[in-house]
Amino acid sequence: MGEWTEFRPGDHAPNDGTYIEIGEASFHMGVNDPKKVHLKKGDRFPSTSNSDRKWKRMH
Repeated sequence: MGEWTEFRPGDHAPNDGTYIEIGEASFHMGVNDPKKVHLKKGDRFPSTSNSDRKWKRMH
């Protein structure tokens, strides 16, 4: 099994990195002014701007 790619607020970050807020259909429309956070492995994800959004690691 692979590593998760989308995370909910309160989940723990699997690796150090910068994570960006994504929407349910972000591959179609994108998210206007998404939040970005830098987390270390084990840090908890903060809340998102909208309850339908999740966090994804930026590459």
